Amino acid sequence: MAIVQYSAKERDLLARLMRAEAVGEGSLGMLMVGNVGVNRVLANCLTFKNIKTVTQMVYQDPGGFSGTESPLFFSSPTAKEQELADRVLRGEYYYPATNALWFYAPKSGSPCLAYWWDQRNTGRYKNHCFYEPFAGVCEQIH
Repeated sequence: MAIVQYSAKERDLLARLMRAEAVGEGSLGMLMVGNVGVNRVLANCLTFKNIKTVTQMVYQDPGGFSGTESPLFFSSPTAKEQELADRVLRGEYYYPATNALWFYAPKSGSPCLAYWWDQRNTGRYKNHCFYEPFAGVCEQIH
């Protein structure tokens, strides 16, 4: 059972976003990016108060994902990418993205900042640093 409602088109949209943001980090990196996306749909807090669908989350402006501008975003997802999107839409979570609403990739060789946009760092996976709101700020994801 899905933790957010979605259509096949939205599953494919999420799969394309996951690929565009993290294909170089393998399946686990793409799953973590998917976790952040699903969390934004669930959150109903901070800058995500009016984000109710996968489509709104992917195309949020301002505050959306830079991957939507990547050439990797524009081709159809593979069956494997669709399967990864299905997994996060069903509620599979991977630390450090479990409660994260943000991620970024620092310059090569640079550490993750302790805070980013006033949010706490929860950890790093390969080149992505993940950030979550403080407990009590976004009850839907804590």
